[in-house]
Amino acid sequence: MSERILILSTSAGAGHLRAAEAVELAVRELAPDAHVENKDVLALGTKTFKRLYGQAYLDFVNRAPHVLGYFYDLLDRPPRSKKRRADKMRVIVEKLNMRPFLKLMKSEQWDIVVNTHFLPAEIIANLRRKMKIDVPQVTVTTDFETHRLWVNRPCEHFFTATEEGAHYLNHWKVNLKRITVSGIPIHTVFARPKPRAECLRNQGLKGKAPVVLQLAGGFGVGPIEKIFRSVLEVQSPLEVVVVSGRNEAVKKKLSKIKPPKRHSAKILGFTREIDELMAVADIVLSKPGGLTTSETLARGAAMAIINPIPGQESRNSDFLLENGAAIKINNVGTLRYKLEDLLGDPKRLARLKAAAKRLGRPRAAYTVAEKVLSMVRA
Repeated sequence: MSERILILSTSAGAGHLRAAEAVELAVRELAPDAHVENKDVLALGTKTFKRLYGQAYLDFVNRAPHVLGYFYDLLDRPPRSKKRRADKMRVIVEKLNMRPFLKLMKSEQWDIVVNTHFLPAEIIANLRRKMKIDVPQVTVTTDFETHRLWVNRPCEHFFTATEEGAHYLNHWKVNLKRITVSGIPIHTVFARPKPRAECLRNQGLKGKAPVVLQLAGGFGVGPIEKIFRSVLEVQSPLEVVVVSGRNEAVKKKLSKIKPPKRHSAKILGFTREIDELMAVADIVLSKPGGLTTSETLARGAAMAIINPIPGQESRNSDFLLENGAAIKINNVGTLRYKLEDLLGDPKRLARLKAAAKRLGRPRAAYTVAEKVLSMVRA
């Protein structure tokens, strides 16, 4: 009988969905006969809840990121009596708004559930404690640091990006034997090296000048136009590629900007070829989301961090800076200076790229899939 594996994520930012997709691809490759379903749990809830949980996150990223940072730190503190009541109330509200998801969990039999977001893990743990369902689950964290909200028990296994993340889960009484330091699951295509010359041809790039890849996340958020104009102020010749995600309005705006003759610019919307773009990039200019950062490291590009979201992304920044794989640009006003400074020091740029390659875990999705399949088959 084939394995029945349910992969659950949440469309609060694109990273969790991409991690779920990566695990799904790896499982299907390793176990072609397995029955695998991959679901966004917010699609199994009320429209209001989806709007508040998913779209509100993007609204805060764009307009009030420090509010997100405040709540991130607040919710990471040890729970006292009031916080425990708040946790219980949060789960009650989630369950009231996620009835189709509850029905899915109660009506179908699964061998294991893989969570790439803490929301479904929290609800499943609650249902198991109440003996409403009895299905093993694992949790895959999607940033380089972990957080109290990821700790939802019972949970048979946890996957983290780093040793530090594993020890932080251990701080919350998760046995280290139940933790695998896998890296963050990224698309399986990153596990296959690609020649730079081939990628340059495929992407219509020359590669004679340094390639700067500007990313705006899957949904195209942040001051994308301001950043692009600042990149174009760099005096040395560049090949600039901007990926504006699903934000078509920004893509149209950027396409109307004429770069100086010393530069060339290519403006893209959502793309499935990010692995090739990262393979040719010398510098990836981006917020340090967990998935984007993991993809950058897997391809061995240096990262220029800009506008990290306070909370998880500021902690991702710490990881990159501590390990010598990135520079940090604190504001758009110094972007030109920081890029020129880095590009003017080829040895320093080479060190950043080497550090990135050393940190990369391009096979993280396979590591998760192999463990999940071994647990089911055991």
